[in-house]
Amino acid sequence: MADNPPAAAPTSQTNGSASNGVKDTNSQQAKSGDRDRNQRGRGRGRGSQGRGGKGRGGGRGGGGRGGGREKRDFSSKGQGGGNKRGEMGRGDWNRGNLDKRKRNDEEQAVKRRKANDGDEAAEPLFSKEEIDAEGRKPKRKVAVMIGYAGSGYKGMQINGAEKTIEGDIFKAFVAAGAISKANADDPKKSSLVRCARTDKGVHAAGNVISLKLIVEEPNIIELINENLPPQIRVWGIERTNGSFSCYQTCDSRWYEYLIPTYSFLPPHPQSFLGKKLVESAEKEGVFKTYQSRQEDVAEFWTSTEEKYVKPILDRINPELRQAVIAALHSSEEEDPTGKKVSKKSVHEGAEPKIEKEAERNANPADIEVREVDTVPIEEEASQKEAIHNQEFEGEGEASIQDVEMPDEPSKSVLSPVEATIKEIKAAYITAKKAYRISATRRDRVQEALNSYIGTRNFHNYTIQKSFSDPSAKRVIRSFKVGPDPIIINDTEWLSLKVHGQSFMMHQIRKMVAMVALLVRCGTSLSIMNDSYGAASISIPKAPGLGLLLERPVFDSYNQKAINEFKREKINFDKYQKEMDEFKQREIYDRIFREEERDHQFHAFFHHVDHFRTDYFLWVTASGLSAAKQSKAPARTDNYSDDEADVNGEEG
Repeated sequence: MADNPPAAAPTSQTNGSASNGVKDTNSQQAKSGDRDRNQRGRGRGRGSQGRGGKGRGGGRGGGGRGGGREKRDFSSKGQGGGNKRGEMGRGDWNRGNLDKRKRNDEEQAVKRRKANDGDEAAEPLFSKEEIDAEGRKPKRKVAVMIGYAGSGYKGMQINGAEKTIEGDIFKAFVAAGAISKANADDPKKSSLVRCARTDKGVHAAGNVISLKLIVEEPNIIELINENLPPQIRVWGIERTNGSFSCYQTCDSRWYEYLIPTYSFLPPHPQSFLGKKLVESAEKEGVFKTYQSRQEDVAEFWTSTEEKYVKPILDRINPELRQAVIAALHSSEEEDPTGKKVSKKSVHEGAEPKIEKEAERNANPADIEVREVDTVPIEEEASQKEAIHNQEFEGEGEASIQDVEMPDEPSKSVLSPVEATIKEIKAAYITAKKAYRISATRRDRVQEALNSYIGTRNFHNYTIQKSFSDPSAKRVIRSFKVGPDPIIINDTEWLSLKVHGQSFMMHQIRKMVAMVALLVRCGTSLSIMNDSYGAASISIPKAPGLGLLLERPVFDSYNQKAINEFKREKINFDKYQKEMDEFKQREIYDRIFREEERDHQFHAFFHHVDHFRTDYFLWVTASGLSAAKQSKAPARTDNYSDDEADVNGEEG
């Protein structure tokens, strides 16, 4: 469509000889012409009233963005031809290939800046003199391949003043001269995008960020790494085409999850969940089937009592023995949802109990035990008395209340009953660590993982997603158990590797928790198909400690990079040796060390087993009918301490 001429200008002063009637007529004609053009949506400008009079009729580039209220034509050649959303349905628009990640990042960044700065502009990092002295250097769009251990960090993405992986990397870029001082105050100026977000404490052997960097220095990678802590490394930097976004061009992602094999042991028979499993199996008439699924571990708790607990009880006097036995499982007999942990029980070294949810309208779909700050249960714990907060986190509330803690660590001597209970609890952990998974049980783990393969609706495996949300459907290409368990510090570990197109927040951790619960509870795997349906299921998320992003895959982009852009591939193969050494030193050893110190997996499953609620009873023979479901609406604000954005990836 040809551009229309601009609106007629007002009569100039040089035409002063014209009569007033002529002036009025010309003025009215000019205004009428402006109004007609605005209503038709065919003018070059935005019209004399807002954006095209009534509606958005001024248009851009002649096409217009609407035809006012009188006439609205959304065809590509008519009025409003420039409105892409007008040319497609709402669903098509939402599912379009838009950079939603970038939009969300920008919105979250604005909110964070307002919250952190009190709506006031932050002080510049460098003075005007320093910026002017540096001069201008050309920036290039690049893909930066990185690896990191997430321990001690509040996730991958920059989040205000929080300590994050990107925050440290961005500072290293500035220190190395890869980002100018003029752009050092805002990552948006460098078009920073990450391929995969990771939660708090989650690791990555390989991840990618894309942004504009100054890469003239031949040793720029070494300069950047010199300004990074040992647990963060830059593997390489590759030039890309100008429009490259590592998030949009990533084809798929590989993750690994390391889990101790004792996680697949059944709940203690005296635990709340252990009792419910037996009751439900007997009620539904499937007790023999339940026993057959637990056959290879049927004697574990009996032998543990005989080998590890009985010797402790035998060496104390009968009166003390009766008191210890009565107190040992008292927490399982009482209802912890109505009480806080007493100071006495905290000093016994027992895991804190859960305070009552008090009808919070909490959606339990994201209930978890926080994987950091768990209670170490070791024999030397009586000397350390290092007690940390331990709580469940629900979607409807920020978290269930913290346990009641003493004002300062107690240095009092434990009573004989308390000391004996502490010793028995440590013995239980020793027995768990000595467990070695059978081939039958490992095969059942693989059978459960196979149920994830294909396109599934994972709305129950994340937060704030409904069954009808198209984005809840994700593609899982493979999910494999490592063929050979490894033994570290007397604990046997399994490696679970998943390959998927993309993952939602907490998805992998909930997938792992689901499989672990089904195997350890002898549950029918048919419940997994139910979890893809419309019914809401409360799935806890396994500790983030064991989760590791192995690498993202860029096969489609790499073909274009070679054939069209004449650029190098984004590929981690050339750095494999360094990555393997880093993964062993900074990630694997860290995972094993932290689990040995904090027993995070023990604490997680202990809390699930003793959490006296109907939420998790879908693992029993009664299935979904036995589980309490939340009807509370999803929260719209961001409450997670793991992610700055609920639309984020698992890792």
